[in-house]
This record gives sequence, C-alpha cells and structure tokens, in this order.
Amino acid sequence: MQLLRSLIFTTFLFAWTLGYAMFFVLVGGFFPHPKRFALIEWYAARIFDVLRVTCGLSYSVEGCENIPPEPHIAYWKHSSAWETFGQFLVGPAKVIVLKHELLYIPFFGWGLQLLRSIAVRRGAGASAVNQVVQQGRDRLTEGLSILIFPEGTRVAAGETRPYGVSGALLASRVGCKVVPIAHDAGYYWPRRGLLKKPGHIRVIIGPPIETADREPRDINDEAQAWIENTIRLIREQKLSRTSS
Repeated sequence: MQLLRSLIFTTFLFAWTLGYAMFFVLVGGFFPHPKRFALIEWYAARIFDVLRVTCGLSYSVEGCENIPPEPHIAYWKHSSAWETFGQFLVGPAKVIVLKHELLYIPFFGWGLQLLRSIAVRRGAGASAVNQVVQQGRDRLTEGLSILIFPEGTRVAAGETRPYGVSGALLASRVGCKVVPIAHDAGYYWPRRGLLKKPGHIRVIIGPPIETADREPRDINDEAQAWIENTIRLIREQKLSRTSS
C-alpha cells in the first residue's frame, strides 16, 4: 500500500512540477525577485501538502532563531530530493548553487534562471570555484542569501563526503555567516528508489558560523561536524522513542 501511495505522489510531483514550471516561466519574468520566490514557496508548500496526505510524511523546523537577518550562506545536508523543495520554506529567499546542465532542461531550467541561480560546470576545477565566489558575491550584495549543498551531490542517509571549498571560500572572503542545517529526510525519502516512508522529518538549523579571516577548510570542518553530529542525535532520539 505504501508503494502505491508513493507512486501516486511521484506521479503528482512530476505533473505538478512540469505544469507549474511552464506557468512560472510564462509569468515569472513580469514579477520582481521577491514575488518570484513567493511563487516558488507556494509551489513547494503544495508538494508537501500532498506528500503528507498520500505518504504520511510530515516535517518540522527547529532553530529558526539561528537564522541571521543579513544575507548568509546556508549549508544543507543533501541526502534526498526532499530538501530541494524544503529549502524554499525555511528561512529567507535563497539562490541555489547548481549544475550548469540543469539550466538546459525546458521550463524547469528556465525557471531556475529566473530565480538567479548560480550555475557551475562539473569538472571545471578552480574555474567553478571562481564562478561561485564571483557570482555569489554579487547575489549577497543584492541582499540574497545562498543555498549550497556542500557535499556536491546526494549521499545515502548515514553517509557523508568531503565538503567542496567554494561556499567556505566565498564566506571567508565576504565575511558572511554560514548557517548549517541538518535533517533526516534521507531516511524517509531515499536518494534512490520510489518508496517514500511515513514519518516525521526533523529539520534543525544550527548556530551561524563566523567566517571572517578563517581558512575555508576550518569553516567546512566546523559545519560538517555540526551537521553530522546533529543528524546522529536526531536518529538516536527517534530510535530511543521507538524502543521505549
């Protein structure tokens, strides 16, 4: 039954995304940036409404008081497709650092361009890092925060990989804060497979990390340690409640 519910949700997700992307591309260009992000927030909220009804999967956010008022860089754990949508509903409007190839997808990619996304080419090495730093500085100056999946790609729940340097380098040069964000979505909406498990996703926003005059590696080490330790704590607490 859960597999059937997951299939229904996935069918809705693709149809809704395609239809809304077409609508967004057609009308989004006529609106200022704040309104564009508001339209995307509404799109993401409807996805989670249907996810809750069909698959029994809900979420909550803790630590909103840790979000600084000024533009910052949000480091999100990337273990699922869930956070791709969830990040629109947590904190201020954020531009996304993503693969350049995504911009070529009809309507979907065009919509990402309207959201001022920072697109980098995989395998570009130092050039890709420079693109993030240069474009990121511009976005922060405009008053926009930035979303980075520092692991660079989705990793299986319970795993991690080295963080890319671009976000931390940008933060250290500009002096903006890095906000680490942990969640356990990968245990309910795995990076591969159709099945969406029922349950409750916890999103926890960590204390902002000061970056001025710090080495990018130190910034990444601090962010990664907090994120991974917090995810372990989330899982331990849930397992403890289940066994008691």
